[in-house]
Amino acid sequence: MEARPEYDRRQLLKAAVATGGVAALSACLDVTDEPVPTGVDDPETLPERQHAWNDRVRSDEHGNVALPRHQSLLYLTLDGDGPPTDADREVVRNALRTLDRAYERSNEGLVYSIAYSPSYFERFDASLPDGIDLPSPRRLSPFEEPEFDTQDALLHLASDRADVILAAEAALRGDRDEVNGVTLDAPLTDAMPVADRRSGFVGPGMPADRQDVAGIPDGDPVPEAAPLFMGFEAGFRGNQATEDYVTIESGRFAGGTTKHVSRLRQRLEDWYGEQDFEQRVAELFSPAHAEAGLVEGVGENLGSDSGLTPEMIEKVREHASEFGRVGHAQKAARANRDEDGNVRLLRRHVESTDGDVAALHFPSLQRGISAFEDVRKAMNGTDLTDEPAIRQRVNNGILEYIFTTHRGNFLVPPRRLRVLPRPRPA
Repeated sequence: MEARPEYDRRQLLKAAVATGGVAALSACLDVTDEPVPTGVDDPETLPERQHAWNDRVRSDEHGNVALPRHQSLLYLTLDGDGPPTDADREVVRNALRTLDRAYERSNEGLVYSIAYSPSYFERFDASLPDGIDLPSPRRLSPFEEPEFDTQDALLHLASDRADVILAAEAALRGDRDEVNGVTLDAPLTDAMPVADRRSGFVGPGMPADRQDVAGIPDGDPVPEAAPLFMGFEAGFRGNQATEDYVTIESGRFAGGTTKHVSRLRQRLEDWYGEQDFEQRVAELFSPAHAEAGLVEGVGENLGSDSGLTPEMIEKVREHASEFGRVGHAQKAARANRDEDGNVRLLRRHVESTDGDVAALHFPSLQRGISAFEDVRKAMNGTDLTDEPAIRQRVNNGILEYIFTTHRGNFLVPPRRLRVLPRPRPA
């Protein structure tokens, strides 16, 4: 009986960010009154790179970054046609500076970034400088029909505190005039209304608590220790690009990066109902992982690396022939290293239950969008379907269980240019 209050608290918090709004914030504040660390007096002292989160959040004993547990994606659109006005810029500037002053830039406070789409930059007569690899979103496999996110901007909020996410959103929408003790002059939505809101979460226990949704079979198959619905660890340090690597090195947007965000609906009935543990390991990592018993439980034993070796990556076709299936990780890895062996993508994926459907939000950072597209092409495994056992979606990694519903491309400018930037800033 003593554990019941904590259980009720978890149940309320798990629904709060997904639901959003003032009512959810009020309910959230009823169960937590812990103070939130405040931000800086002068936002100009913050780092130039908006995407530099890693040294501001937790990491585990192996050095793997632990992303903030609660996240929100606000897709924003300017009213009207043409470029933004000076008044628009003043509203956005003040709103973002209010967040900087209100919250410490950390997982205990708030980390966030704002990014801009190709559609936003099309509002201007000038084009983006040469070298900025930011195409409009497009289909990246022959078997998907996603909706393209062409809103002007994406504001990505992340915190270990559900109440922080909700309070920040409420202030940005004009539902409250202060946030963590700092007054907001005008809400962000005076310049950029919210066209869509999507919520996310990640971390051990959270998917298990939220598995009563469409796409997850009955019987609570998601392990309590799993940070993601598919039941395994991800985001190993050794298989992630560094923040330095994904940063644009020169030009007018030096210090920024590009961001691809896709939403993947998950249908895991067969994942848990037809595949046993070894088969799930084979399809997520590689058949060699399953044969050698490299993965225990949710994969915590792997430490800071997924265990993929160059041999496993090179022998993907041999594995297809020998085992009748190939692994998601080994396929994607074929395109996720440069000629010097550096990982090209920094992935920050989180789960979602928006609309009571199991889904995955997949933000990926890279110097240019073409790097993401290269990796996605390798992940498709279309080149392996001439093997008798490999079909486009069956025995081909995890493609049988994920379905792309949305894609969007964005430029994350450096902090000095984060407020409604021109395509060719001085």
